[in-house]
Amino acid sequence: MINGRPGGIADTPAAPGAAVLPVSALVASARLLVERHLGLVWVGGEISNFTRAASGHCYFNLKDAQAQVRCVLFRQRAQGVAFALRDGLAVEVRATPTIYEARGEFQLNVDNVRLAGVGALYEQFARLKAKLEAAGWFAPERKRPLPPFPRAVGLVTSPRAAALSDMLTTLRRRWPVARVILYPTAVQGGGAAAEIAQAIRAANARAEVDVLIVARGGGSIEDLWAFNEEVVAQAVHASRLPVVSGVGHETDFTICDFVADARAPTPTAAAALAVPDRAALGERAAALRRALARSIAHAVAVRAQRLDHATRRLVHPAARLAQQRFRVDELARRLVRRAALDAATRAARVAGLQGRLLRELRAPLPAAARVDRLRDAWSRTGRERLARAHERVAALAQALAHLDPQRVLERGYAIVAAADGSIVVDARQVAPGDAVALRFARGGADATTRGGRDPDTRRPG
Repeated sequence: MINGRPGGIADTPAAPGAAVLPVSALVASARLLVERHLGLVWVGGEISNFTRAASGHCYFNLKDAQAQVRCVLFRQRAQGVAFALRDGLAVEVRATPTIYEARGEFQLNVDNVRLAGVGALYEQFARLKAKLEAAGWFAPERKRPLPPFPRAVGLVTSPRAAALSDMLTTLRRRWPVARVILYPTAVQGGGAAAEIAQAIRAANARAEVDVLIVARGGGSIEDLWAFNEEVVAQAVHASRLPVVSGVGHETDFTICDFVADARAPTPTAAAALAVPDRAALGERAAALRRALARSIAHAVAVRAQRLDHATRRLVHPAARLAQQRFRVDELARRLVRRAALDAATRAARVAGLQGRLLRELRAPLPAAARVDRLRDAWSRTGRERLARAHERVAALAQALAHLDPQRVLERGYAIVAAADGSIVVDARQVAPGDAVALRFARGGADATTRGGRDPDTRRPG
């Protein structure tokens, strides 16, 4: 006993110079030590006391049979969890061990959460799905249409699977004319994925079917895991035959479902999707036959009506000629009546114009007196101008007569012309002995000059 209290702390004073740590410094040092020593680890356990705060952060305890630890999952990380967290759920968390300094509590800052046990399979499934989706293997444009009326259907499944009997029954009921060829393979367990891929490749190599169904019944994710292997996805992607995937139940999804050309929720649904329904086709054919019969009956009725109408319009040639002759006679009568009416109208109009003209002619013209005066004035003016013109012409004729060379010649004169035809007006134009021509009032004569004489020389008196 120390100071009368078992296990108590002695009341001895601290040694001089000993350092005293604040609580915050001690807890911070412990936090750094834990984080550096442990680092980022995966921890498995069961969720308890789960709480989601209004901020979106998640708080819970992770426990097993011997211990538990406080965990916090912040909102940004919680949004990436693909399933709902709840009490009692066995999970594996990736977290950083630390100490929450405000309370001095050891806790895990969670970075990621996955389901325990199958969590690794889900993670592997998600990685492969993201990889193949990025490669374009799930693209809708690469999906091929299924043949509408397949002659042969291939089944890639186990011969011992219960789903095989269901598919065969469905195929016989819906489309019994199609041959069914089984490509047997294991559908679960080690090596099943390789067998499934080999069966798909064999069906393509043999090319004896029109469509291929890859199927098995439901089960856990471990049971269906062969259809999540990349080797199966590669075989489905490389298949030249259209592939229908019918793996598991309606809520089960596998990589094979995403790569296949069509996905059915169950093997039975896959068989129904791969072939048409004979009964439905029969009903459809009967409906089409009835519709065709109605269409034909309607067309016949319409054409019969058209024929009746054409028959009523059909006339014998003699009757048609008689109708046309009657029509011509009627038109001729109408033409004669019209011509007579037009002639009478024109005659009446001409008579009216003639009477008007006569009236106009009998009536004295308003300008008649003026016209008479203008006519008299014009006559006087014309006569006066004509007389003056006659007088002027007479004067001009008299003046012209005085200038007429013939009148001069008649008074005894003659015209002398030189040998070159020029008129001699000067004695110096000719020399003695030159030949000249003389022209008289009546006739002419040739002469020869004997000597010239100055025109100014006068004969002595």
